[in-house]
Amino acid sequence: MLPAPAPLVSQQLITVASPTPRSTYASARIWKRVDGCWIAAGGPYTARVGRNGIRADKREGDGATPAGTFPIGRTMYGNSPNPGVRSPYVRLHCGDWWVEDTRSRAYNTFQRVGCGRRPPFKVTTPDMSTSPRAYAHLAVIDYNMNPVVPGRGSGIFLHVQIGKPTSGCISLRREMLIHVLRWLRPSAAPYVAIQ
Repeated sequence: MLPAPAPLVSQQLITVASPTPRSTYASARIWKRVDGCWIAAGGPYTARVGRNGIRADKREGDGATPAGTFPIGRTMYGNSPNPGVRSPYVRLHCGDWWVEDTRSRAYNTFQRVGCGRRPPFKVTTPDMSTSPRAYAHLAVIDYNMNPVVPGRGSGIFLHVQIGKPTSGCISLRREMLIHVLRWLRPSAAPYVAIQ
């Protein structure tokens, strides 16, 4: 896959290309912009995507990864210690949630509620600390962020593979994910292009 268009401010790009829209496997590559041209910087890496493939019309809970080009969030998260990323890194704890409740004002945001406290929003999955393998380290894909549209999908991450398709995220083998996360620079305005 040749790099998809990304805003001119972007100097780093991750491409994720699936052989068919229904496939749960994809090929990921990293690219850097040099003198206005995209140059390969790594990959291909075997990626897993949503259990229902990649879709342009993503909806909450549909099990699909959204198609399109999106920024990578400036903050990274993880249940494990910071692996040496250049972004601000939030260590996950009991009571940390990514809000999937389409009726909540906090929909599609990270919320630290506290261990043992009932969240002020509807929950259908356990808090993020209960996924120590998948969420050992993760970057947020800023899908449905500006503006947030209730029901369009939430919590789209680049995280660690656990041997199966995701619920809509993109996953890489742990060592490849760490390599990519360390490579990303917030100052480079990184994007991901998914097709």
